[in-house]
Amino acid sequence: MAVDSRNNQQHTIGSYAAIGDSFTEGVGDPGPDGTYLGWADRFAVLLADRLPAPDPAGPEDAPFEDSPHGDFRYANLAVRGRLLDQIVEEQVPRAKELAPDLVSFCAGGNDIIRPGADPDDLAERFERAVADLSNAVGTVMVTTGFDTRGVPVLRHMRGKIATYNVHLRAIADRYRCPVLDLWSLRSVQDRRAWDADRLHLSPEGHTRVALRAAQVLGHEVPADPDQPWPPQAQRRPFDERRDNIQWAREYLVPWIGRRLRGESSGDHVEAKRPDLLPL
Repeated sequence: MAVDSRNNQQHTIGSYAAIGDSFTEGVGDPGPDGTYLGWADRFAVLLADRLPAPDPAGPEDAPFEDSPHGDFRYANLAVRGRLLDQIVEEQVPRAKELAPDLVSFCAGGNDIIRPGADPDDLAERFERAVADLSNAVGTVMVTTGFDTRGVPVLRHMRGKIATYNVHLRAIADRYRCPVLDLWSLRSVQDRRAWDADRLHLSPEGHTRVALRAAQVLGHEVPADPDQPWPPQAQRRPFDERRDNIQWAREYLVPWIGRRLRGESSGDHVEAKRPDLLPL
């Protein structure tokens, strides 16, 4: 059966590649240099911290001698706006070439929210990609979709997302993949886990997903990803309506406009970390 965050065997991971869309690229979690960090970057650090520190007395020509994480290597191939077929065409072959110990595979979110999307057909294409990856890399971690009950507009697509998730868990069962189950991560139901656009996680939301990803592999983590958020003042219905109107004006209408024009936020964007490099 699919492995969840409580029962996966621990094993050493020396290399990791992330494939996916804006969620895995890290949109919503800006770094100091203007690029995005995100859960996958933060997860990579957690993995790297498990490796022994490099020997300062090692040979002068030792690889990655300037890396505090020894020879741990990480690639992030994800690009915002990518659909499943684009990820399979552009990122899966590259991940196979890199052949890391671990690949996280999150795809289909941009497909499932499109009108007429069929979660059954989408899952069949996802499974073919998992089968392809499983023959070339060490382990494939399958990532489910979030529960969108509290997200305007997307809450109406909750049933399709749930159906797709059931397929993803079944695929993980068949290929013995660990599952990063985002639907069950209760802490990201809080608005503070999300960016102002309500479509991408905030830095704290990305951090909680990274912690859960480490738990999936059976690792001890420095904090509980589902720990409660600090209390906050009760909001008035008027404030909620005002915020919803402002959100629709600033984010929803432009998003719909891009869809109608056939544009993507990922047009002319390339992977931020296309090679397995030391952290």
